[in-house]
Amino acid sequence: MNKKLNVAILGATGAVGQRFIQLLENHPWFKVAEVVASERSAGRRYGDAVHWVVDGLPPQDVANLIVKPLGGHLDSPLVFSALPKEAAVEIEPELASAGHVVATNASAYRMETDVPLMLAEVNSSHLGLIDIQRKARNWTSGALAANSNCTIMPVVMALAPLLKFGVTRLHMVSQQATSGAGYPGVASLDILDNVIPYVSGDEDKMPIEARKMLGQFNGQAIVDLNVRASTTCTRVPVIDSHLVHISVELESKPSMTEIIDSWSSFRGLDPVPRLPSSPALPVQHISLQDRPQPRRDRMAGNGMASVVGRLRPCEILGYKFFTLAHNTIRGAAGSSIQNAELMAVCGYIDGFSPEI
Repeated sequence: MNKKLNVAILGATGAVGQRFIQLLENHPWFKVAEVVASERSAGRRYGDAVHWVVDGLPPQDVANLIVKPLGGHLDSPLVFSALPKEAAVEIEPELASAGHVVATNASAYRMETDVPLMLAEVNSSHLGLIDIQRKARNWTSGALAANSNCTIMPVVMALAPLLKFGVTRLHMVSQQATSGAGYPGVASLDILDNVIPYVSGDEDKMPIEARKMLGQFNGQAIVDLNVRASTTCTRVPVIDSHLVHISVELESKPSMTEIIDSWSSFRGLDPVPRLPSSPALPVQHISLQDRPQPRRDRMAGNGMASVVGRLRPCEILGYKFFTLAHNTIRGAAGSSIQNAELMAVCGYIDGFSPEI
């Protein structure tokens, strides 16, 4: 396949929009052809409108694009959304209704019953909801698929290989990077030399998103995983990657070796392991007693892997460990790109059939 599929980025000047553009540079299937942002950026050259905050510089071909306004006409069949929830509520279904396939990082439609909340290695079968969605909403070729809150992502990835042991209860405490708050994020006088023991909204999102993502698609709907969960979310002075401590009750009481083997052998169902953005090892176990650490482990699998470590007995629930992932790569733009790759391979983008 020589011809790449043109894609549009909504919210292209924001931090997650920039991460989309960075990750899509030299992508084997997709080419950024349209960038969309708010009224203050529309009509300007992207390189002049953006305050680039991720590593490196904007790709020159994208820097030369003229920013389109929100709500304007788009030609690209595939749209990546890094919009705030308020804007996504209106714009994303309009685009899907017009025939665009929308892979969104926004939270607006994550919990809609006909919208797949995707983590490809974990729940690729949930993509079947698109057929339900298209029929219910009369979308002939359009679609809407979401990825999760960036903090629950490494939790779900670490728990998916353990479902066979019967996950019944969870206790989660997050240590979330400042980039999770967007740019400019948390005020320096609040976060430096400090930990903030509250992240707005996340404690409610994490359990409900986990139950949906780890649930089963029965051909018509998602049957949520039946698990009791308690969550505490904190913000720490780390730039990128969220670290979460998990205590978990497993019904069949596996050995520590069985848990580690389950993590190490986990790959996801075909074709997910063969997608361009999929890491070779989605769950990487580190046996060193002081890992995972954000600075040392966030780029595992090019930022697309979850890293687990410090597995040990929990006196209350049975087992406890840490899990970590890069919040703006795997927890945001990277997952949306992988979701789009999966939709393309599964035939949900009309006229585009990439080879893998």
